[in-house]
Amino acid sequence: MNAPVQPLSQPSQRARKPDWIRVKAPTSPGYAETRKLMRDLNLNTVCEEAACPNIGECWTKKHATVMILGDTCTRACAFCNVKTGMPRAVDPLEPEHVAVAAAKMGLTHIVITSVDRDDLPDGGARQFVRVIEALRRETPQTTIEILTPDFRNKPEDAVASIVDARPDVYNHNLETVPRLYPTIRPGARYYASLRLLEQVKRRDPSIFTKSGIMLGLGEERMEVHQVMDDMRSADIDFMTMGQYLQPTPKHTKVIDFVTPQAFDAYAQIARAKGFLQVASSPLTRSSYHAGDDFERMRAAREAKLARAAAD
Repeated sequence: MNAPVQPLSQPSQRARKPDWIRVKAPTSPGYAETRKLMRDLNLNTVCEEAACPNIGECWTKKHATVMILGDTCTRACAFCNVKTGMPRAVDPLEPEHVAVAAAKMGLTHIVITSVDRDDLPDGGARQFVRVIEALRRETPQTTIEILTPDFRNKPEDAVASIVDARPDVYNHNLETVPRLYPTIRPGARYYASLRLLEQVKRRDPSIFTKSGIMLGLGEERMEVHQVMDDMRSADIDFMTMGQYLQPTPKHTKVIDFVTPQAFDAYAQIARAKGFLQVASSPLTRSSYHAGDDFERMRAAREAKLARAAAD
C-alpha cells in the first residue's frame, strides 16, 4: 500500500487549522445584502447550512448556492453539518423564489443543491425540474448547475427527468474514496454514484458532468488516483478536490491537513488524466468559483472539439 499524504500534525479533539486554511469572518455590505435576500425569499443555502469557509468571499460578490427541499436531511453523513431529521413538506413556491433570487442578484451562473429526501417517492427530483424550469423562464441567460443527491433506491426516471430539463452542469459528489464509505458516507454507495453520473452522460452527452472529493480523511494517494480513473471511466468532465474541515466535535475528525503543494500535485495528475476542468486547493468546494470554472470548462470543450475537427 502507498503511504498516505503526510499530516501536518497529529489529529486532536479538534485539529488546529494551518494558516493556509483560515479565512476572515464575513462583514461586508454585500454579504449582508445576500443574507437578507435569502431570508426575505425563505430560501436556504448550503453556504450557511454546511458552514462553508468561503461564505464571506462568495456572498460579498452576491454568489450563493441555494439548497432546495428544505434544511433537514434524511441522512446523517459523518462529515456534513446539515441537520438530520424528518423534513417538512416541499415548498411549492420555492422554484419561483429561487428564480427571483437569481434575477435580483443578476447571476450569470447559479448552483442549486439539496438535502437528501429519502422520504419522497422521487427523492425530490421533480423539485429540481421545477427550479430549472422557473430559472429558464425568469432569467434565461443564467447558466444552471445542479448538485444532486444520489437518489438511491429511487426510480431511474428520477435522474432522467432532471437530465431532460437540461441543466448546463450536473454535479454529484463522490465525497471520498470507496474504502471510507462505511464510516464517512454510510447511506450511499460509491459505484451507485458513479452509475448516476454515467446515466447523465448516456442520456445527454452535451451536459457537463462534475464530481468532487474531500481530502484529509485518511485517504491514500493511490486511492485518490483510482477515484480519478473511475471518474474518467464515467466520462466526468470536471473534478474538484478540497480539504475536509470538521464542522463540530461530533463530526468525523480531520486526519491530516493536506498542503497546497499536494493539492497542486493532485491537480496536475487529474489534468493529465483528461478532465476538462480541475479545481484543487484547500478551500475548494463544489460551487466555489463555479461560474468562472464553467466558462473555462466550456472553452476547453470547444477547443477539444476544434482540435478533433482539424485532425
